[in-house]
Amino acid sequence: MAANDANVNQNIAQNEQAGHIDVDEDPNMVQWRGNLVSEKEAKALRHVFDNLQDHFGHQRPDPRVRFNQVSLAHPGHGQKWHGDVDFTYDIDGDHCRLNYIGMDVCIDLAPKLVHKHGQPLLNDYGSTWLYVYLPKLSIDRVKSYMKAGTGWDVSDEGFIDDTNRNMVAIKVKLCNESGQPEPSFWVVKDKDASEGRGSMSFSRIGSVQEVAAQPHQKRIHRGIGIFTISMEVDGTSNLEPTPGTWDEANLSFTLVSARTWGVTDCVAPIVYAPSKRHLD
Repeated sequence: MAANDANVNQNIAQNEQAGHIDVDEDPNMVQWRGNLVSEKEAKALRHVFDNLQDHFGHQRPDPRVRFNQVSLAHPGHGQKWHGDVDFTYDIDGDHCRLNYIGMDVCIDLAPKLVHKHGQPLLNDYGSTWLYVYLPKLSIDRVKSYMKAGTGWDVSDEGFIDDTNRNMVAIKVKLCNESGQPEPSFWVVKDKDASEGRGSMSFSRIGSVQEVAAQPHQKRIHRGIGIFTISMEVDGTSNLEPTPGTWDEANLSFTLVSARTWGVTDCVAPIVYAPSKRHLD
């Protein structure tokens, strides 16, 4: 990802509440929530963040989105190659490229077990990472889109299967470094969804980390998570891996924003580090 793209992405995550930018600085650019972006990117941002369209979810139509070919880079040490996934949305026949993807998820802010000496068993939970839960069918669909768009098969590394409920838990990252925006947490204001989720109105109540620290919010929240996706593949330092070989891509999800409309007691949370991938 180019440096200027990274800066725009940081600003988008930080400035989801509208600010003012003089669009006269560049007549080919428009503003979206205080960010100066191209018209096509603004269209895609409104589509994904504001209208909550074309996300992966239970009993949702197939998203009109393509996973694009990934440019891999080697960090100069080790055997892993890394790349960021981006996406092209088909919005009324207009193909708009964006770094974000939405999924119906349950966001786990529920309390976790602590060690007998008072230390948490899941270190930094709710600060640098957390679990989200989604139907296995949804993550299988993400894998199929990844395969179709990039050629890469996706490994099961990082996915924790609850075979009894056909659910999958994913450990997702939360930005918390100095100078980096923390993911935003929004709650629904108008619960009348008669015209679809895109007609819901949401209010930002803080960052995910701030909400996770509030005792009354320590529940499992239902909503749409908006993520960036990166991937890594095993290889050698002097030979870039290619799709179609026996290597599989490991996906990593970073939560950028959450739009929530309620809590649920129907999902059993993980309360300590699972010792195996399958939860029986």
